[in-house]
Amino acid sequence: MMQSLYTASTGMLGMQTQIDTTANNIANVNTIGFKKSRAEFADLMYHVMEYAGTSTSDTTKSPTGIEVGLGVRPTAINKIFSEGSLKQTDNELDIAITGKGFFKMELPDGSEVYSRNGAFKIDDNGTMVNSDGYKLTPEVVIPPDATNVSIGTDGTVTVVQPGATEAIQIGQINTTNFINPAGLHSMGDNLFVETDSSGQAVEGTPGLDGLGVLRQGFVELSNVELVVELTDLITGQRAYDSNSKVITTSDEMLQTVNNLKR
Repeated sequence: MMQSLYTASTGMLGMQTQIDTTANNIANVNTIGFKKSRAEFADLMYHVMEYAGTSTSDTTKSPTGIEVGLGVRPTAINKIFSEGSLKQTDNELDIAITGKGFFKMELPDGSEVYSRNGAFKIDDNGTMVNSDGYKLTPEVVIPPDATNVSIGTDGTVTVVQPGATEAIQIGQINTTNFINPAGLHSMGDNLFVETDSSGQAVEGTPGLDGLGVLRQGFVELSNVELVVELTDLITGQRAYDSNSKVITTSDEMLQTVNNLKR
């Protein structure tokens, strides 16, 4: 059987992975805080017909050898944590991170998750939560009579209450970073979970120790660039078509062999 059939099939499977990854990027082009992914590949092992350096005579050696590749395989789908553009919303509970860092939130079971989506709301207790009701950590509770909420670039949360002449601090929003953000596990809903590959979470004050600063009244848009994604989509489609053509050509060659008469 011709090896090209199997080799081309690995190419088709690899390009399907790339197209699936690109499709997910495009689907989330308007998702707040979304980070695009990139599929990465490596060639498979080689069938060695002759090793480089093999003697061809008493005084000469083969300079290159003969090695035939057996295809390709996906090695990783890497998250790209470059910053997205900021969009002004004028909502006092919308916060964007300019620079490195994640917001830390707590799930109902007590486990911690992380996100770049800073579109916060308040629940019936005045606690700052995300769209799914997960509490921001450390917890920040907005008084019901607050007439103005201000969030500083360093995460300081202050409010003005009726009858007060000065704003009072009611909380502190910290951000968290990881030595290898690409190692975080994506669980959907713009949330990430710490893994052994990401390293331990390092929490701190925004603007210090390499952490980004906060921008109130803004949200961070997706870092997906449609022009790039559409180019990758066309490239993946062409590569998929080319690999399918290899299979068709190999099949025609086998058909020719089968039709040979003695």
